Amino acid sequence: MPGKQPKIAVLLAAYNGAKWIEEQLSSILRQSAVDVTVFISIDASSDGTEALCAAFAARHACINVLPPAGTFGGASRNFFRLLRDIDLDEYDFAAFSDQDDVWHEDKLERAVDSIRLRDADGYSSNVTAFWSDGRTRLLDKAQPQVAWDFLFEAAGPGCTYVMSRKLLEPLKRSVLRNWEQLQGVSLHDWYCYAFARSHGFKWFIDPVASMQYRQHEQNQVGANDGLRSLLVRYKAILDGWWFSQIRLITYLVGKADDPFVQRWQQMRRWDLVRLSLSAMHCRRRSRDKVLFFIVCCVTAVLGNKCP
Repeated sequence: MPGKQPKIAVLLAAYNGAKWIEEQLSSILRQSAVDVTVFISIDASSDGTEALCAAFAARHACINVLPPAGTFGGASRNFFRLLRDIDLDEYDFAAFSDQDDVWHEDKLERAVDSIRLRDADGYSSNVTAFWSDGRTRLLDKAQPQVAWDFLFEAAGPGCTYVMSRKLLEPLKRSVLRNWEQLQGVSLHDWYCYAFARSHGFKWFIDPVASMQYRQHEQNQVGANDGLRSLLVRYKAILDGWWFSQIRLITYLVGKADDPFVQRWQQMRRWDLVRLSLSAMHCRRRSRDKVLFFIVCCVTAVLGNKCP
């Protein structure tokens, strides 16, 4: 019927989130021009998150807490559990949510309008990172998409993702089909973006920040801010984590046999050199293109083993 608000399932993964989760839930409930239902999956916690969420759900009919499912050991597995277990057939869109951010009131409305206006299937946006000392910084992820960026990075913070039913249906089938192997994927947002782009779905990255992205020492990823963060990421590359994730995600989204992928899939020295020469087509941000080239070359020279 005309004027009917779009129905959106918000999938929220929680773990030891008692300190901030009520503020996040309140910002979700204030969303404008949409009909929101929230599903919360809680990784076994020690700070009373379960009881707090249960009490919040008792006061709000649109909040649903899923039954306990043991220990996930990471947000990615928790989000995959939400995609697997929630019946999304009655919803027009689904959105991911972290437990500790603050959404702008028009976050979901803007996402839906952007998807419809641009005939897109997936949406993400920039965010404003904020720290307890009052610092803020725009995290810009909205550089133009390139041919192969989806195999090497996400579309931005997963907590900004909104996906249409058209995309959700095959995405959920892929989660069910590849459930065991997906337990090895560390970043659900990277996988979802890679799945969408590799299957011909259109994704829009909004340059407007849609939320306040809280930064604290428990962030699993967080803002790439300062030397410490850079060193953590570099160590992950040297340890082989990043290359192993590239290979796993490439396989799971069905791109392992693509001629471009075949040129570097074995990750031998000359494979990495060839991959470095494709840096322009593998990352969106100019700085990241340069770093991509350097990382591939240095790894090839040092002979680091890529799993």
